[in-house]
Amino acid sequence: MVDDSVYGTRNKRGDWKPKQPYEYAPVFIWPPRPVEFLRWLLWWPGYFLPWNILYAFIVLGIWIWLTPDMQTMTSPAPGWIAFILVRNATLTALWYGSFHFVLYIKRTQGLSFKYNGRWPGEKNDAFLFRSQLADNLFWTFVFGIPIWTAFEVATLFLYANGLLPYLDPAEHPILFIGIWALIPLWREFHFYVIHRLIHWPPLYRTVHKVHHNSVNPTPWTGLAMHPVEQMLYFSGVVLYWVIPAHPIHSVYHLAHCMLASAPGHVGFDKVVLGEGNLIDMPGYDHYLHHKFFECNYSDGVVPYDKWFGTFHDGGEASEKRMLERFKRKAARLSARQAR
Repeated sequence: MVDDSVYGTRNKRGDWKPKQPYEYAPVFIWPPRPVEFLRWLLWWPGYFLPWNILYAFIVLGIWIWLTPDMQTMTSPAPGWIAFILVRNATLTALWYGSFHFVLYIKRTQGLSFKYNGRWPGEKNDAFLFRSQLADNLFWTFVFGIPIWTAFEVATLFLYANGLLPYLDPAEHPILFIGIWALIPLWREFHFYVIHRLIHWPPLYRTVHKVHHNSVNPTPWTGLAMHPVEQMLYFSGVVLYWVIPAHPIHSVYHLAHCMLASAPGHVGFDKVVLGEGNLIDMPGYDHYLHHKFFECNYSDGVVPYDKWFGTFHDGGEASEKRMLERFKRKAARLSARQAR
């Protein structure tokens, strides 16, 4: 077992945090650090490696072997629609289930590198069926995967019938690759906007609270959302309805929404593979969001939270700034109510 105390500290409650505070990628910094930027862009861990390259290869396989041809998709026949639904459900079960089986059922590394020092409990009235796992599975399979599939089917149907602007990769290979490479950044911007929207109190209470019930998130928390939130979450694919793109861009965007949310909610800072090999999980900032609710709305490269004053790096200074922001917010609310 790897000693996680080398990499972080554990408090009296048993919660673990890394010694190094969370930092954004070396992109929006001054003065520029070009060598560090190129290392992040092209090497591990960074923008492409390991996650976005892995997702790209998964989607290439999906496109080549598990997507009907365009001629088949010119009509809304139940057969190919059901095929995509089953394909998406199977991919989700395998991807999320692998993380959950290794880390939460087999518990191969115990609580090492786990942010929350406790395992998700059962018999909790905050969840459907009083079970976090059953609740998360319900929202994922009953609503999340069908909504993802509906966006994908609609987009592919429109492409198949020539109703969307099409980008031919043979004629515009650089633009084709460029759009693919920028999809995670578009997803990040879209996620930040909708995330701030659903933290508006009326929408939080009626919609987003379903997701935030999982204060101690697991991989299955990734798509455990209210249907309204899931529709907003996957709606970023509508961009390809208005800009010239290839159908695989939309498939990649939607699959990325599903794939990235598992390591983003895994609840561990690192996964131990073999004899001491460690894989960094890209979810510490989002874990802090689940823990404190009103911070780290964005997730990735662009420092939206730094720009808008809601960044939390896991340290005491960020904690103090967050509490001061809460006090100012409470004071403004009290002043309005007193009028």
